[in-house]
Amino acid sequence: MKTTRVIFRILLAASVVLLAWLCIDSVVTPIRFEETREIRETAVINNLVHIRTAEAEYKLAKGHYTADADSLILFLRTSPKKELLKEGALTDKQLENGMTEQKAAKIIKDAKQKAQARLKTDNDSILYAYIWANDRDIKANGLQGFRRDTIYKNMINTLYKGEFTAENVEQIILIPYSDNERYELEVNNNYTTSQGIRIPIMEARAPFKTYLHDLDKQELVNLIDKEEKLEHYPGLRFGSIEAPNNNAGNWE
Repeated sequence: MKTTRVIFRILLAASVVLLAWLCIDSVVTPIRFEETREIRETAVINNLVHIRTAEAEYKLAKGHYTADADSLILFLRTSPKKELLKEGALTDKQLENGMTEQKAAKIIKDAKQKAQARLKTDNDSILYAYIWANDRDIKANGLQGFRRDTIYKNMINTLYKGEFTAENVEQIILIPYSDNERYELEVNNNYTTSQGIRIPIMEARAPFKTYLHDLDKQELVNLIDKEEKLEHYPGLRFGSIEAPNNNAGNWE
């Protein structure tokens, strides 16, 4: 009888401990899930922003977006970034007299070509110093110090400021905390507006199940179910292939 009471008390104590643990776990698990989710989504969003930047450059160069991640990475590795180098500005008086950026750039270009032939050099510092001091058209139009040149820079260095190199830039298409899964890229390069204007649109996606796959399964199911009931995408994404949205992210 005494042994039975001892066993009963042990089982009762164990049950109390178990219930206490279950209560604590029911509170802690969702909190831990959300804290981990927030940390991971910061990294996922960072790559989505990098992809958005790359796709914008790709569209600028090609006239359309790409859903091929390998083509996007090849573009980053092999294409130069064009930039306009600007020095000097037209005055209000010059603008009133009919001078435009295009006209001024042509005067500078013509003068530079003549100087190259005369001086036998491609050194821009020498050429500009010469034409600003000696060219009659430049002096007549008050364009001393005015310069407009297209220059070419390394695409990856320019876009990502040293964060990536040609060797590791493909990391931007891999979803952090996933099993090396890639972001889902989808494009519609033939979308037509109600005004009959054809414009390219795209979206990039990272489903919850890719970067939260190893967390509490029930919390993940609940999160996905909640977003789907609200008719939200169950994950992170930017853009839309349904209608233009300026490539906005659903986290913004």
